[in-house]
Amino acid sequence: MATDYDAPRKSEDDSESIEALKERVPDKLSGSSGDEDSDNPSSFDLPGADLSDLELDVVVLPAQQDEFTCMSCFLVKHRSQLDHEDSSGPICKECAA
Repeated sequence: MATDYDAPRKSEDDSESIEALKERVPDKLSGSSGDEDSDNPSSFDLPGADLSDLELDVVVLPAQQDEFTCMSCFLVKHRSQLDHEDSSGPICKECAA
């Protein structure tokens, strides 16, 4: 006996209306939920918004003794990622591949 896997399946659970399903599942797109996540700020800035009045405090650490800057991708990598050094400087394994 062949089974048609593309045929719609009918069961007693399929009789539930879309309104009843919407009531059971909280609407994640609406902002009506009372609890705020700590990683979701209450104000949302769109990409390209003017952030020139914002002051950022960032601590920049100098390269450590076991790190190098790849002269191809210009990323700071651990010495274990060093593939070789050429005339321009150190090259990481990802850039050498």
